[in-house]
Amino acid sequence: MSLVELIAQADERGLAASGLACLDRCVPLLGGDDEVLRPLWGSLADTGDWAEGLSQARAALGSADPGGPVEDEAAGLARRMLDAAPAEYTGAGARAWADACSVASLQIHRILDPAADASSVDSRREGSTEGMPPLVAAELRRQLTVLELLAAHGPAGLRGALETTTEGRRVLRAVVSRRARGRG
Repeated sequence: MSLVELIAQADERGLAASGLACLDRCVPLLGGDDEVLRPLWGSLADTGDWAEGLSQARAALGSADPGGPVEDEAAGLARRMLDAAPAEYTGAGARAWADACSVASLQIHRILDPAADASSVDSRREGSTEGMPPLVAAELRRQLTVLELLAAHGPAGLRGALETTTEGRRVLRAVVSRRARGRG
C-alpha cells in the first residue's frame, strides 16, 4: 500500500503519530534535543495533554539557529510542521497535518541528500521508488513503518513508531553534523 493510501486509511491516533514522527525526525534542524517531543508521544498513549505538550515543544524549539542556506530551507520546512500542528490531534486537522508533515519531511530529506532525485515527492508518496536517493528512501520507509505499526497494533504500536522515529532522528542529526563539519 502506498503512503498516500495509508494516510487516507489511518485513524486519528495514527495520523497524529505519523505527523509527530515526521516532525520528531526533523527536530535536529530546529536545535531540539531528543526528548523535546516526548510529552506529545505520551499524550498519544493517553498519558498526557497534547495541547500542553505542543505548547512546551513550541517554547523549547522557539529559536533555531540553522547552519547555512540548505539547512535554512530544511529548517523552515521543519518549523512549518511544528507551527501547523493542531491544538488537538483529533478531527480533520489531524489528517491535513499528517499529510503536510509527510510531504515536508520527505522534502527535507531530499534537500539534505547529496544524490539528485528527478521524481516528485508526490510520486514517491504514491509508490514510485525507482532510483530514489538513499536518505529519501529511508525516510519513506520510516513513514510507512509508523503508519503500518499503528494500523496493525493501535496504541501498542506507539513504542515501535517511536523507535523507528528515534533511528531516523539520529540519521538526520548525523547528516546535519556532517554537513556542518564540511563547511567548517
